[in-house]
Amino acid sequence: MFIPSIVPIAEDTVYLVEDDYGHIGRSFRETDVTKSDRETTLQDLLSGQFNNPVRVIALNIREEWARDVSFELAVELQRRADSERRELTGTTRDFVVYYTRRAMT
Repeated sequence: MFIPSIVPIAEDTVYLVEDDYGHIGRSFRETDVTKSDRETTLQDLLSGQFNNPVRVIALNIREEWARDVSFELAVELQRRADSERRELTGTTRDFVVYYTRRAMT
């Protein structure tokens, strides 16, 4: 008989996106643990998978830390858009503009 482990098997860092649903409020999006890595989060942001991304939090239980990585991801999103010669659109563009402009002031 197979008994699933209750010990987390996710390695490294988990990325959670806080999404704004307007009058309903904000929440961290439900994310499959196998799809909560940095690259998948970046791809999901690029493809517009979020309603209105507000910030991204990275956490690592094993190393006992958590931090806001919104600026880091915004810079990477802009770098990818530039290298692919494509325009960021919608709320992904708004997210990038907010964090990169804020860092410039």
